[in-house]
Amino acid sequence: MVKKQPEKWLKMEIIANAQIMDALGNFLTETGAQGVFQETLEPQLPGDFPEQSDTEKIQAYFPDDARAEKRISSVQNYLDSLSEIFPEFKKPSLKTEAISDPDWAEQWKKYFKPIRVSGNIIVKPTWERYSPSSRDIVIEIDPGMAFGTGQHASTRMCLQAVEDIILKDRSIINWKVLDVGCGTGILGITAAKMGAGDVICVDIDKKAVEIARENAAINQVEDCIKFINRDVKTISEQRNLIIANLTAKLLLELREHLKTLLVPNGYMIISGIVEPDRQNIEENFCVAPFIQEAVITEKEWVCYVLKKSERDI
Repeated sequence: MVKKQPEKWLKMEIIANAQIMDALGNFLTETGAQGVFQETLEPQLPGDFPEQSDTEKIQAYFPDDARAEKRISSVQNYLDSLSEIFPEFKKPSLKTEAISDPDWAEQWKKYFKPIRVSGNIIVKPTWERYSPSSRDIVIEIDPGMAFGTGQHASTRMCLQAVEDIILKDRSIINWKVLDVGCGTGILGITAAKMGAGDVICVDIDKKAVEIARENAAINQVEDCIKFINRDVKTISEQRNLIIANLTAKLLLELREHLKTLLVPNGYMIISGIVEPDRQNIEENFCVAPFIQEAVITEKEWVCYVLKKSERDI
């Protein structure tokens, strides 16, 4: 048997002010990080009481390939720009290290705990125990190297929106759902566990699709979810619920195609949007044929619930 060569990874470790961590984590994911882990630093000072720290550490893992140097440069430039925008904060520090086969499972176990993300939905890692109440819908996730654990505000807001839509609109009997950029599959799986019988999870990342398929099996909903490793622009099946937790840039690029895929009176949830992008998103999405049904916010993150008008413009 031929022994598999260890995969090479570029680890970036950044220490920065806690107030810019969400934006930094989002940037690292957009830049291609396959895993992002965040923790609060609480240094012990002389005496009996620890001082509350406003500094946090974030670790990101990238493939150590031909683009590694470009990624390092891009991240450093972003940190420099943050220093100019927030001169009152201590300048972020960046350390890089080439490593082989980081123990992803152990890394995730440190930061991923059961969390109630809405009135009925609990997201828990497969390795943690949880005793649900009769109304709880428990979503079990083993994230591996994919994005989507319910720990991030953009994912939590999407889960809340999915619950609100499916529970409140009883006029739709057969939910046909599209989860765009599915990551771990958490959003599509949640829709399936809430009763959607026709779910498509699509992602351009082959590894993410594999992880999403495994998570669907863990949650026993694999029979009603189709997993597709392609660009969403190749999808042509119309849906009555589209969930797109991406970035403002990607959402704007996909607007016309998503509009085509959404049936009249169908719902679309868009998230992964930060406050500075809000005006641009509203000018493009909160206009005909879309009707703004709700806005959910958490810190600097924004999620929109839209409905397509009966008259398809």
